[in-house]
Amino acid sequence: MKFGIMFANTGPFVEPDAAVALAQSAEAAGIESIWTVEHVVVPQGYTSRYPYSPDGKMPGGREDFPIPDPLIWLSYIAAATTEINLATGILIVPQRNPVVTAKAVATLDRMSKGRVILGIGSGWLEEEFTALGVPFDDRGDRTDEYLQAYRALWTEDIPSYQGEKVNFSDTFCRPQPAGHVPIIVGGHSKRAARRAGELGDGFFPGKGGPSELVELFDHARRCAQSAGRDPEALEFTAGGPPSAAYVERLASIGVSRMIVPPMPPEKMEAFGADVVAQFDSA
Repeated sequence: MKFGIMFANTGPFVEPDAAVALAQSAEAAGIESIWTVEHVVVPQGYTSRYPYSPDGKMPGGREDFPIPDPLIWLSYIAAATTEINLATGILIVPQRNPVVTAKAVATLDRMSKGRVILGIGSGWLEEEFTALGVPFDDRGDRTDEYLQAYRALWTEDIPSYQGEKVNFSDTFCRPQPAGHVPIIVGGHSKRAARRAGELGDGFFPGKGGPSELVELFDHARRCAQSAGRDPEALEFTAGGPPSAAYVERLASIGVSRMIVPPMPPEKMEAFGADVVAQFDSA
């Protein structure tokens, strides 16, 4: 089992010294990856329902909390670390120009020597899309096309892609990534599971207990097989309480990466010794 730290670019870790301390202590504890969240803006008084809390609001009870740009935040900590993987959890794909985003992700992967994990989603906050001047209703189709455009730009010698939402032909986009950038699809719906199976390298449901996760994982595998892809190649990520018993439960349903919240350095060290080391050697 691998472990990742979620919500890394929030709270006290929006500040540079705290961000570096978190990343370095996680790396020292044997944590595999560090995960950022994204909102460009949070419109005051939004009414869109946040799907991961009972009251439909983002955690923290505020709308004006700082969320640094995930790729810039990860670039900053990349320079202060050497091994920990740099993950977005998630990058809101349809809000961003796909060619510009592919270039930024490839640059970060190249400069970090292949440490980027691109966690992606299609977004839920309609008022944010409106503020950015981006259509909301077609965000799912836009996400699917953008992911395919990323792959073309990252892997083809002279990239081309023709779709309904994005088109380019014989267009160099350099540098390309240092290696294969894993795309981990976020979400908790069958549409997200299908996207993971058809286009992703893995799936990270944003919520759900083990029984719900099993159903979504199976759907992702079926979609991968229908698309002519290897269903066993999909990697599954999930969150939950950082106890050894729950880690074992997730492992039993096929989860290979568990996401836990940030911890102070002393707790990170203990978590590394008590949990990470135990499952690394298992």
